Amino acid sequence: MMTFQYIRPFAELSIDDIELVGGKNASLGEMYRELAPKGVKVPNGFATTAEAYRYFMRHNDLEQKIKQALDELDLEDTEALAVTGAKIRHWITDAEMPKDLAAEIEQAYHRMEAEYGPSVDVAVRSSATAEDLPDASFAGQQETHLNISGTGELLHSCRQIFASLFTNRAISYRCHKGFDHMAIALSVGVQKMVRSDKASSGVMFTIDTETGFRDVILITGAWGLGENVVQGTVNPDEFYVFKPTLASGHRPILKRQLGSKAVKMIYAAAHTHAGTTRNIEASAEERSQFCISDDEVLELSKMAVIIEQHYSKKAGHHRPMDVEWAKDGDSGELFIVQARPETVESTKALHALEKHVLEQHSDVITTGKSVGGRIAAGKVRVIMHPDQMHELKPGEILVTDITDPDWEPVMKRAGAIITNRGGRTCHAAIIARELGIAAIVGTHNGSQLLKTGDEVTVSCAEGDTGYVYKGILPFHVNQIDMNAIPKPENTKIMLNLANPEIAFETSMLPNSGVGLARMEFIINNSIRCHPNALLRFDQLPEDKKKEVATLTAGYEDPSRYYVERLAEGIANIAAAFYPKPVIVRLSDFKSNEYAALIGGDLFEPEEENPMLGFRGAARYPSPDFADAFALECEAIRMVRNNMGLTNIAVMIPFVRTVEEGQRVVDLMAKNGLKRGQDELKLYLMCEIPANVLLADQFLELCDGFSIGSNDLTQLTLGADRDSNMPGNYDERNEAVLMLIEMAIDACKKAGKYVGICGQAASDYPEITQFLVKKGISSISLNPDSVVEMTKVVCDMEQSLKHTEGPIKSSQIM
Repeated sequence: MMTFQYIRPFAELSIDDIELVGGKNASLGEMYRELAPKGVKVPNGFATTAEAYRYFMRHNDLEQKIKQALDELDLEDTEALAVTGAKIRHWITDAEMPKDLAAEIEQAYHRMEAEYGPSVDVAVRSSATAEDLPDASFAGQQETHLNISGTGELLHSCRQIFASLFTNRAISYRCHKGFDHMAIALSVGVQKMVRSDKASSGVMFTIDTETGFRDVILITGAWGLGENVVQGTVNPDEFYVFKPTLASGHRPILKRQLGSKAVKMIYAAAHTHAGTTRNIEASAEERSQFCISDDEVLELSKMAVIIEQHYSKKAGHHRPMDVEWAKDGDSGELFIVQARPETVESTKALHALEKHVLEQHSDVITTGKSVGGRIAAGKVRVIMHPDQMHELKPGEILVTDITDPDWEPVMKRAGAIITNRGGRTCHAAIIARELGIAAIVGTHNGSQLLKTGDEVTVSCAEGDTGYVYKGILPFHVNQIDMNAIPKPENTKIMLNLANPEIAFETSMLPNSGVGLARMEFIINNSIRCHPNALLRFDQLPEDKKKEVATLTAGYEDPSRYYVERLAEGIANIAAAFYPKPVIVRLSDFKSNEYAALIGGDLFEPEEENPMLGFRGAARYPSPDFADAFALECEAIRMVRNNMGLTNIAVMIPFVRTVEEGQRVVDLMAKNGLKRGQDELKLYLMCEIPANVLLADQFLELCDGFSIGSNDLTQLTLGADRDSNMPGNYDERNEAVLMLIEMAIDACKKAGKYVGICGQAASDYPEITQFLVKKGISSISLNPDSVVEMTKVVCDMEQSLKHTEGPIKSSQIM
């Protein structure tokens, strides 16, 4: 048997061999050896060593020749870069493969044939010795060749992989990162192909790529071979999975988002013309279905956690990972084909929070997936072909179809990037994050709607969705030093939150949980349909049916769409703050707001004053809404029971009478949400004077009050808060403060929780001081007022300590 000098089988490699075979191949060897017993499947293969590359270069006298060409290059001249890069690559691909090196590669391939069969199809990938380091991803800088078969094709591919160390983008990237071109060597990884051309593939991150939130796994996937996801050729499916309750045996898929997946990459012809792939149009059925099942999402997530834990242990600290996966269409098995450290969010300082804030809005031109959490404004430059890259001027907004790795030399000039295609884990998104610029990917139509010279504002600071606004809009950046924010001793600071898309980021503010999670925002923005329109789909007119059918594609039936989307929105908020309490308020739309949803006008009454009409607790037992309420309860049960997010508590809004409150409590129990069961906490909104006057009776129904100062002010002063009557609506009115004080006293007397979630505490420091003085359990604030009001709370606590002695706050949940 031949002894290898320039080859290492995966079984002989470990993560300590980066200098020998580069980060990618060292990682493959590590996983193949160490993680297979733990259930992580990695296809077998081998790697050429760094010395093999250097031997090839010496054999052809290329090292000095290449160094001289690069020394003479002006990197700012993109045309000169293209000429020099092409010349160097031509030198390498035309060079001779040393006979002894070629013989070793052929022998290693024959061993793979013995394992997998004659003419085994392999993937041939590059692995640079400076690649996949914690502070530099080198993502996509070299090439990958798929469906390579036979020793002739393999040797040809190896030369091309060697040459890919000098692609234009790789040359530019190394200069940008300060790496010496000639100090880096290239290892070729040869790995058994996974037949994902017959199934699906994609990328996983064991961290949220936008916020750095560490407790989730982000999975992206599409039909066919994985290059389309990596390069951004398709808008993939997305899944978020919560690690802590995954570990306890639950099914915590926090979010599913169906991508368009318009094309899929397959073998051009199975083993008739090796080394070729092609994209074909995905069928309508494929586009309307998720590319993997829930069970497969969870299986991949478990493998991702095993990989992260293994590499974290090796590193001696938490190490989030970037993992490529593939499903074999023949066997149905899921495989890991690559893993590297995540290099952007995991290296950011945890004590500092940078928040971009848009100060005003304008017409939205287009939307897509937001990347980078930033805002940028400037003139548009539409460039559809790489040979026009030199036209981009510093600070301009680059608009194109996709930004594959060939675009990297000019990406750092852009103020922001907008693409028609691509997902959150595509190469363009990764590089944009690394460069610290905003990007909106997957707009579908950005290059059609935007024209060169247009002035726009690109906002990636409003959650999962990125917005392109017309005109140059003002914005500012808040720099928050977490270490400088004091912590109250007695008063819990909680948050008011509606948008699940900003939950991960918002959870990084100092807080004790969420005092108010508004269900209406999820229904309005994520579901968009009236629940009765989904329950009574067959009764809808044809135009409404078509609209609803489009929205609910990929779901078992329309009502499942409502339950699952609502559950996902709630779960995102609950997971972001887990295990801190998250109080979810049941839906509190008014009839005019429900009517504005798709199909809503068919099921809602017309009321003179919806603010005082068919809303809150009155809705839930009503024959017109009871079935819809059952869907809400099912969504909450799903989050608590299936996903394991038992930190969720439930709050009933706008309870006019004790009898009405009892009916809702009984109905909730009938729908599987019984107070006290599985530690379920139940709270009432205290927002009607009757709630305060009969507090003793209302408190028998629940575990405490959350004071809603908005409606309490309205109903105390007789001032409709929607009518903007100047001077009449003021939460600081003495009568309102008396009722708030009475509510706090009643809860303290009963030994129950009392918090406030109304707007007043976020707007008025004097009300915050009043609440602290009265010993309220918690103050729930809007995220933009947390820092300022936390300082107010701490100052008030210190003042009271010196004047009245320790504050005795009421019982905390």
